[in-house]
Amino acid sequence: MAKKVGMISLGCPKNQVDAEIMLKKLVDAGYILVDEAEKADVVIVNTCAFIEDSKKESIDSILEMVDYKEDGYLKRVVVTGCLAQRYAEEVFSEIPEVDAVVGIGANDDIVAACDAVLEGEEFSSFPDKENMPLEGGRILTTPEYYAYLRIADGCSNCCSYCAIPSIRGKFRSRKMEDVLEEANALCEKGVKELIIVAQDTTRYGEDLYGKLKLPELLDELNKIEKLQWIRLLYCYPERITDELIESINRNDKVCHYIDMPMQHVSKKVLQAMNRPGDRTSLTALINKLREKVSDVVIRTTFITGFPGETDEDFTELSEFVNEMKLDRVGCFAYSREENTPAYDFPEQIEKEVALDRADVIMEQQFRVNEEKLEQLMGKTFDVIVDGYDSYTDSYYGRTYMDAPEIDNNIVFTSGYEIEVGEIVPVEIFDKDEYSLIGEAV
Repeated sequence: MAKKVGMISLGCPKNQVDAEIMLKKLVDAGYILVDEAEKADVVIVNTCAFIEDSKKESIDSILEMVDYKEDGYLKRVVVTGCLAQRYAEEVFSEIPEVDAVVGIGANDDIVAACDAVLEGEEFSSFPDKENMPLEGGRILTTPEYYAYLRIADGCSNCCSYCAIPSIRGKFRSRKMEDVLEEANALCEKGVKELIIVAQDTTRYGEDLYGKLKLPELLDELNKIEKLQWIRLLYCYPERITDELIESINRNDKVCHYIDMPMQHVSKKVLQAMNRPGDRTSLTALINKLREKVSDVVIRTTFITGFPGETDEDFTELSEFVNEMKLDRVGCFAYSREENTPAYDFPEQIEKEVALDRADVIMEQQFRVNEEKLEQLMGKTFDVIVDGYDSYTDSYYGRTYMDAPEIDNNIVFTSGYEIEVGEIVPVEIFDKDEYSLIGEAV
């Protein structure tokens, strides 16, 4: 009888790509994929462990699958991903009902892990984390018309608050020919939008080729005939070069959208984070982007409550948010992570203070967002259609300004039938908090 496997994948798109590679290995080995735990013989929980909230979500998901196992709905539970890598011993000791814990360097062993636990054996494997496979076929867990294209893994930035280098190892680029081969294969299967991901996409190529190669990669991706949109995530400000800006401008398939995690603007706080830059340099970069790419949409994230952040530091950040009027902003309270330098920093900020400061930034950004949406009234944008709501008889989708899962939607009606995944022109005539409302034209 064929063995059935289910997968719960948590966290970032990079972890999602890991899950898709593992699923392909399982299918090639004869496993049948199921989308409900009750139908599975074994469920893999592909975990995240970036901050406290993500660790809690991962643990809750593991415990939920353990409950299913104890109730007889499934036979085995396998834990993979960043939590497995970071807390291997704790997972086994604290949740002994788990049957296998697989470090990210052992993702190639996922079939062996599932085979072993279904034979009644306990399984664990933790080779060097940098053995994690960056190549391999994938079974997409995104809709068929968009996919994440991982161009590197690991990180060498060593921000003082971040555990990623210790979990996933140093920054490692994929060869450009391998990236382009995968991109072409995805587009042949119907992908229209490629979303470029890595821990730091702007660092791409530095380790392999001795120079930053993201601009050249965009030039090559732009040549893929069936590809329509290329979207950039995780672009570190210090490596957004004039060459990269020019590449975004000259390649018509590259969305004028850039995700640029700044984390703060106070020079003192950024230095403590082991991040370069300050309010002046970040302001200059934003102004340059807006000058060179007139309709650019800039997304960023900030951290409040980092150790030593004074009222003056926070005020500087707050003023910056009001002044620069960025298009997309996420703000998070600092998460104190063990085995990071910042864990032992003096002047730790109370959690409630950090949360209150994050709330202030998001309230400010809500007002900025209202202004931004108002400026879009009466304009027409191409929209990639993500779905149809029969209850309201309307479609929903995204413009070039919005990445899936994290940004805004546009809701619109149409006098003609539209397929999910199509890109259609939509005129905007109204707004509702973070969403736009329009009509296909």
